Amino acid sequence: MSIDIDRRDFLKTGAAAVAAFQAKTVLGANDRVRVAVIGLRGRGLNHIQSIHATPNVELAAICDIDENVITERLGSVEKLGMPKPQTYGDVRKLLEDKSIDAVTIATPNHWHSLIAIWACQAGKDVYVEKPCSHNWYEGKQLVAAANKYNRMVQHGTQSRSSAGAKEAIQHLRSGLIGDVYLSRGLCYKWRDTIGRTPKSAIPAGVNYDLWLGPAPDRGFSKNRFHYTWHWFWDTGNGDLGNQGIHEVDTARWGLGVGFPTKVSAMGGHFMFDDDQETPNVLSAAYEFNMPGQPKRLMEFEVRHWMTNHEAEIGAGGKSSLPPAGLSAPQQPAAKPAATAALGPVGGKPGTIGNIYYGPKGYLAIQEYESYKSWLGDHNEPGPEGKGKENHFANFIDCVRSRKKEDLGAPIEEGHISCTLVHLANVSYRLGRTLNFDPAKEEVINDAEANRMLRDADRGYRKGFEIPKIA
Repeated sequence: MSIDIDRRDFLKTGAAAVAAFQAKTVLGANDRVRVAVIGLRGRGLNHIQSIHATPNVELAAICDIDENVITERLGSVEKLGMPKPQTYGDVRKLLEDKSIDAVTIATPNHWHSLIAIWACQAGKDVYVEKPCSHNWYEGKQLVAAANKYNRMVQHGTQSRSSAGAKEAIQHLRSGLIGDVYLSRGLCYKWRDTIGRTPKSAIPAGVNYDLWLGPAPDRGFSKNRFHYTWHWFWDTGNGDLGNQGIHEVDTARWGLGVGFPTKVSAMGGHFMFDDDQETPNVLSAAYEFNMPGQPKRLMEFEVRHWMTNHEAEIGAGGKSSLPPAGLSAPQQPAAKPAATAALGPVGGKPGTIGNIYYGPKGYLAIQEYESYKSWLGDHNEPGPEGKGKENHFANFIDCVRSRKKEDLGAPIEEGHISCTLVHLANVSYRLGRTLNFDPAKEEVINDAEANRMLRDADRGYRKGFEIPKIA
């Protein structure tokens, strides 16, 4: 799998593809959209399944640096009854294919922005998994690329396309609990130790040099590879940027705010003696205090082990939640918490969701689909509901219509939420509060923090630098 592709030739190819794509007419409702999936393990398989479930969408190509994973996914495609797609080991080769309309990106975090920017330059629309960036600067350039090349870029925070979550947010906007002054994001997910793994030989069939891409080479070890790359700063963002970004985005969405003005985070790596670099317990606080606007607060917590279930989130039991669209008066009388709790039954318990507070009560959203509320001094049951999401279908609709305003999670919103992740991680690593300028998107009077928001000390390997667009 050669990676010796001249950068100038690639950009010329991309520019030609943009011109060709923009010359096309808008796709009609019955036109087949050709999509390529880049990164094929856990979420990549989900992307393939979403393509299979969406009418008039073709899986044109799949791409991964691991030949073993490609072979496995070809088996998955065959079981789904889908035509065999083209296969690639190098994303740059894939992006030269002018017949591909859009790509989905499910690689490790440190590749997200670079592939998305390259795809925009090559005339492709983009569905990029969360977080859209490994650092703030990457996200800034991705937003600029989406606008410069007129691409549809959807961020993989799928709560934005959930009927249940949207109904809950509408209740907040309509004043159900009054003026929302505080939101909380909860990421209490059971994470066991990763242990320690020594440096070892690169597995057969793996192009590890291309897997690293922008990141420095510190030698191959199993813990720095499949999935556990999340817990190393070179490639991941900890659980705050893994599961947590969903709840960060939803917490900010419900609060109705953009960039913060102050961020403070503290935590640590508790219980385990292993290779993990990122914290497994983290508490972050955000202040939004813009002139002419009411002051608002947001809190976020990551826990990796046993936990309680705040506002019934993750408590299990048989849910009494109705389909989204039904209001509280249409529901049967409230059941005891043991049978009406949010969350699944079985397994090690986690608490993944959001809570919003106002003078009239509070409202809780269980990740993605369901919500409940409690009103008044005695926490009387209020409206509750649930509803499915189809984030990928929303993306495809916008690929056809070219209506960016209809995207459930446009990249601009994704960039803001990911910046909150990056600011908290930098605050934690530096051990100090950060004062942030939302207009300039920079930390005030803190050069060290701003360097970390660009991964300037880690740097980028030659050929994998982030293009400067903004």
